[in-house]
Amino acid sequence: MEPKWLEWAKQLQSIAQAGLTYSKDVYDMERFEQIRDISVEIMSQHTDIDNSIIKKLFANETGYATPKVDIRSVVFKENKILLVRENDGEWSLPGGWGDIGLTPSEVAVKEVKEESGYDVKAKKLIAVMDKKCHPHPPSPYHVYKMFIQCEIIGGKAQSGIETSEVGFFDENELPKLSVARNTKSQIQLAFKHLHNPQEPVYFD
Repeated sequence: MEPKWLEWAKQLQSIAQAGLTYSKDVYDMERFEQIRDISVEIMSQHTDIDNSIIKKLFANETGYATPKVDIRSVVFKENKILLVRENDGEWSLPGGWGDIGLTPSEVAVKEVKEESGYDVKAKKLIAVMDKKCHPHPPSPYHVYKMFIQCEIIGGKAQSGIETSEVGFFDENELPKLSVARNTKSQIQLAFKHLHNPQEPVYFD
């Protein structure tokens, strides 16, 4: 679960971004800029990252603040789950940020192809999670995670630009996972859907 200081910093950033988007009064705009600066200062104090870097990463968006969407593809073969080894050496479900102009299912298919070499067809949504409710490392963004089960229809194992290895793993023999991307409990939830296809979509 994310620390309170991070929750407050993100809330301040959201308030500031909305204020800068909709306010017309020059004095109000100045106050919202100050709120944004405070959110950046909080992040900097707790992470030892320079303010300018945080402002570029954390406080550079415009418009009404909304959560980002991380889409993860769940693919099984002979009751084993497809994982890709990221360039940092840890393993994850294929996936990444949602893309403008693509549906969630299209992103799931694209990410599997780019990261593993397999052609897949998106079959069903199995879970939607709020990242802050799970044991991921702290993130400057508020993130919703979508897990979409896919079926292999072609292709072959092949690493991509962001991945160095492709493999299928048994539930009890998982490699070192990239917890920034997916946790063991999330992988176990995917297996639960494999064993019980009628399992309802998981929300939190």
